[in-house]
Amino acid sequence: MSRRYLFTSESVTEGHPDKICDQISDTILDALISEDPRSRVAAEVVVNTGLVLITGEVSSKATVNFIDLARQKIAEIGYTNADNGFSANSCSVLVALDEQSADIAQGVNVAQENRGTGNDEAFDSIGAGDQGLMFGYACNETPELMPLPISLAHRLSRQLAVVRKSGQLGYLGPDGKTQVSVVYEDGKPVGIDTILISTQHADAIDGVTDNDAIQKRIRDDLWESTVKTVFGDAQLQPDDNTRLLVNPTGKFVIGGPQGDSGLTGRKIIVDTYGGSARHGGGAFSGKDPTKVDRSAAYACRHVAKNIVAAGLAEKCEVQVSYAIGVARPVSIMVDTFGTGTVDEEKLLEAVKEIFELRPAGIIHAYGLQSLPGDRGGRFYQDVAAYGHFGRLDLDLPWEQLDKVDALKARLS
Repeated sequence: MSRRYLFTSESVTEGHPDKICDQISDTILDALISEDPRSRVAAEVVVNTGLVLITGEVSSKATVNFIDLARQKIAEIGYTNADNGFSANSCSVLVALDEQSADIAQGVNVAQENRGTGNDEAFDSIGAGDQGLMFGYACNETPELMPLPISLAHRLSRQLAVVRKSGQLGYLGPDGKTQVSVVYEDGKPVGIDTILISTQHADAIDGVTDNDAIQKRIRDDLWESTVKTVFGDAQLQPDDNTRLLVNPTGKFVIGGPQGDSGLTGRKIIVDTYGGSARHGGGAFSGKDPTKVDRSAAYACRHVAKNIVAAGLAEKCEVQVSYAIGVARPVSIMVDTFGTGTVDEEKLLEAVKEIFELRPAGIIHAYGLQSLPGDRGGRFYQDVAAYGHFGRLDLDLPWEQLDKVDALKARLS
């Protein structure tokens, strides 16, 4: 019997209060690792009206100016007008950082001199920075092998930033959220039910102050410059039955940290798969790659994506778990939800042979402590907004399809 249902995912813009925090946290991480690759970082940020608080734990030989980094990132995002209650040049930036606990660090500090050499014995001797479980996911709904709802929601959020920063819709503010509800039949996307865009905007547009007129202008402009651009020539298009909801509260002038506080790590579903897959609970931003919450989640995505790209499943979820101070995963699980073309036990054995899932091995394989020079020291901050996965705009190591041939050969 055919089953028809809706599935919804959301995204947020880079000016959302929580995303401001994620980006500052990862800007700090980029700066520390660029100067000292062995930096241990767990940087947490809080923002509110006129205030930025940088806290957490950092152990590093690097010398960076945390206050300047925060201000630069806030300005880059677009908060440069003090009238909005939050501005790069006028906000207070407080720093309250401690060193990482020696008890936590000792499980990862063994064989430091051998890290990054590709030495297999060294990989075994460097344990996970914490216990926990991580998931990775991929499916064949989009070219980037991501679920369609979160893919569309991210594209809409990024386009909001494009039209704002280019001046095309210069009346938009940095804060915003998007949401897309996709119609599924028997697990396949077949339609777009609802598109929701909430975006911060000026109190007056071209001299017009009537709010009803302003909201109509925003809705019409977003349809032309954002929705139509995002969908382009996509196979699945909005139709006469698709609802477009824009600023459904009726107004969105007060936004950003003036409208709501923000905190690092509070958008973990936006960062991953939009709810289409399970989540281990650990956030990414502000954490150096010895934290498996981050690095192992990247590795799981790499595994799942290569399995789907190899045609071994239509969708795939991978879980790993770790014990603090222990290198090899406590458990590994591969689930193809009945869409696999090979036995899952054989698939699991192939994964264990082909993919490196020890923390030091992941760091080495993806170069997570050696930031690409062509990005000018930017790496982690570039994935801190608009998702860590499925990013066709970035050359991310965990998005590479470099294990497809090995999987096919192993399972042929």
